[in-house]
Amino acid sequence: MGRKDMRRKSMPPGPVVVDVAGPRLTKDEKRRLRHPLVGGVILFARNFESREQLCTLTRKIHEARDEPLLIAVDHEGGRVQRFREDGFTVLPPMQALGRAWDADPLAAMRMACETGYVLAAELRACGVDMSFAPVLDLDYGVSKVIGTRAFHRDPRVVAMLARALIQGLAQVGMAACGKHFPGHGFVGGDSHHEIPIDNRTLARVLKDDAAPYVWLGDAVLPAVMPAHVIYPKVDAQPAGFSRRWVQEILREQMGYDGVVFSDDLTMEGATVAGDITARARAALGAGCDMVLVCNRPDLADELLARLDDGQPYGHPAAAVARIRRLMPRLPATSWNDLQDEDRYQRARRMLAPLS
Repeated sequence: MGRKDMRRKSMPPGPVVVDVAGPRLTKDEKRRLRHPLVGGVILFARNFESREQLCTLTRKIHEARDEPLLIAVDHEGGRVQRFREDGFTVLPPMQALGRAWDADPLAAMRMACETGYVLAAELRACGVDMSFAPVLDLDYGVSKVIGTRAFHRDPRVVAMLARALIQGLAQVGMAACGKHFPGHGFVGGDSHHEIPIDNRTLARVLKDDAAPYVWLGDAVLPAVMPAHVIYPKVDAQPAGFSRRWVQEILREQMGYDGVVFSDDLTMEGATVAGDITARARAALGAGCDMVLVCNRPDLADELLARLDDGQPYGHPAAAVARIRRLMPRLPATSWNDLQDEDRYQRARRMLAPLS
């Protein structure tokens, strides 16, 4: 590696989260990870063959920069769990914890904490830094894309179960990310394939769907992901592109000082903002700290080439400080040592009937 490349390795995290195509890094992907605007990597099921292979992949990603990139994954439990084989625990859907709450709230909170602990311990043993979890959307019974991913209809129950799950994550040093702010559960449309519209008033959304974000705050919930949903009575732009939602309501009115991730900019719900560079600038200009570009390496490269062409993306010093707070603060337990922990085995037995 030349002198120029060595200089480029030592740099703070940038605002773009990219993905990788398969179970091993390619030369193009190694080059992309060294771009100054990259700050993280999101993994998918296609990146998993075995635990050993996953550990090698995450190690190679971390080694790409002197200050390691953040490695994240959508690993919520239920149908959204990227790694399920070679020893990974099949985690329950969050709705199962909500139903447990209806029967015994204290037992449900313990189950939620143990879910977070198992989720985080297994991921961290394989080199993954964080999961984009928990879902804080309310269970209105109308959103197919949310469905069993939601804890409950009652925002108070959602906040309590989420807090317990986040406690379990934190016990092994993993940060949480609440999604999809201010709430995706009320609309039936799937923002992966269309642009959902929620016609409720700001007061109604804040009273119900956004309430868990207010109650948890950044001290408990260090990251948030806005929804690709338009709330026309509040703003004409989807929440993740809306300065009204991100800067004025979330940051200023709610006092939130955690990381704000955009949802995937290649989703249909993001297309209202224009091409990939326009989408990223809209999200970062609204107050997001990081933007996700998934499943389209061509668009990732286009964004990295064009994002900083004379148009700054925000306040990097504040964003960098927030992003750094997401990195694990505790050493990870190895997979073999984890198998010998009594608590881990008890937690797995507790969760088995829910999965």
